[in-house]
Amino acid sequence: MPSTSLSSKLVFNNSYAHLPNVFFSSLSPTAVTKPSLIRVNEALATELGIDPNWLASDEALAILAGNRVPEGAEPIAAVYAGHQFGHFNPQLGDGRAILLGEMLSSEGRRFDIQLKGSGPTPYSRGGDGRSPLGPVLREYLISEAMHTLGVPTSRALAAVASGDTVMRDSPLPGAILTRVASSHIRIGSFEYFAARKDYQALETLTRYTLERHYPDRLHSDNPALALLEGVIERQARLISSWQLLGFIHGVMNTDNMLLCGETIDYGPCAFMDSFNPETVFSSIDHHGRYAYHQQPAIAHWNLAVLAQCLLPLLHDNQDQAVELAQAAVDTFPEHFQAAHLAGLQKKLGLSETRPEDQQLVADLFELMSKHGVDFTLFFRHLADLAAPQSTSSKVSELFTLPASFLPWLQRWQARCELDKCGAAERQQSMYRANPVYIPRNHLVEELINSATFDNDFKPFHRLVERLAKPFEFEPQDSRYALPPAANEVVQRTFCGT
Repeated sequence: MPSTSLSSKLVFNNSYAHLPNVFFSSLSPTAVTKPSLIRVNEALATELGIDPNWLASDEALAILAGNRVPEGAEPIAAVYAGHQFGHFNPQLGDGRAILLGEMLSSEGRRFDIQLKGSGPTPYSRGGDGRSPLGPVLREYLISEAMHTLGVPTSRALAAVASGDTVMRDSPLPGAILTRVASSHIRIGSFEYFAARKDYQALETLTRYTLERHYPDRLHSDNPALALLEGVIERQARLISSWQLLGFIHGVMNTDNMLLCGETIDYGPCAFMDSFNPETVFSSIDHHGRYAYHQQPAIAHWNLAVLAQCLLPLLHDNQDQAVELAQAAVDTFPEHFQAAHLAGLQKKLGLSETRPEDQQLVADLFELMSKHGVDFTLFFRHLADLAAPQSTSSKVSELFTLPASFLPWLQRWQARCELDKCGAAERQQSMYRANPVYIPRNHLVEELINSATFDNDFKPFHRLVERLAKPFEFEPQDSRYALPPAANEVVQRTFCGT
């Protein structure tokens, strides 16, 4: 029985659409031929106060497909600019996505409800505004996995097959994703107005972002500086969470960095199997700009771009504005390193900080890289050894020369003995910090191919459900924890949209 507190409609409470018209273009989604529901996210629907049973109805399907604009929606496509692989593009914008409006969760949090793949907009730059099925399934699966892994992220409320064909290199089935995010305000949103020297719009956007995401900083003596500092702190924590999971975003352009501190755009993203700091998956990242080990530096660079946009608001004197901006941006490495080390200590079961911890970690990563050790399995199997009298050999077997791992293992065990934490407690905390299951690239490709070419969505549904509990090992699902066989390794990922 549906709860009486859940709504059989989308109840909007819009704010971005009430900003001046320079921020967006108003338009409606373009209808599709024969939509069918692939999946609804019942947990997220409930969080948003939506009855999941209604969300699976024909009435809701028409909305999720873009065939009907619901009451209270004010559909818009946002404009923004951005640095793409280091090169500035003065106008980008939502080229295949339309923001229906905003909703308040049961806890009073504000969320954007956006249809991705809903047809052309004024910012489509000649594109059709559609999405093939594969990228929709990829984003649904990986964004929800990131959520259950504890990473701030946009989320997926529903996936719908459009019934239409989209033309890419070959004809592909189309689909639409209903994306939910705390907002879609990007560094590129600020770049758009800064490049046009529209300082009034820049100030409006700054105040709006503070009100929506950093209300405790709104009445600071220098609101623009307070915003910059808040974004820096959130991005440091976000990028740290990526590094701790071996996640490689693949397209860290400034238009893909949200000021709310959530992960967005899962086009060419991937998780590392064998640890290699220089790992790159994205087919368009020819020079490794967005490689795994580069992600903190790129985030730092992107934040410097945001700081430059805010200079006119930081101080009337340009030299003083630059000084304030530089001082703020220079804090990013410290914030990142603190978050990253704290996260690594959790993964290693260390409850206290000691001077030798950084070297212990550095030596571990060098060893893992030399032997191509599976990133996810290493930390999970290391947790097996945290129990008293454990004799598990799984972790040492990940190394091409198991004996080469023993000196580091002995150092780690000696370091653990210096903590006040008991062995059983340490093991449980390590299990909570180190997942068994991640969206392995070969599994993602497998389910996309099954759905795209065989119209078989069972692998997709099974993996979504398995990844809902990534820290709990289930023997019957052991295949989802395994790294790829030699013939299954994914070398390159593609944006695909």
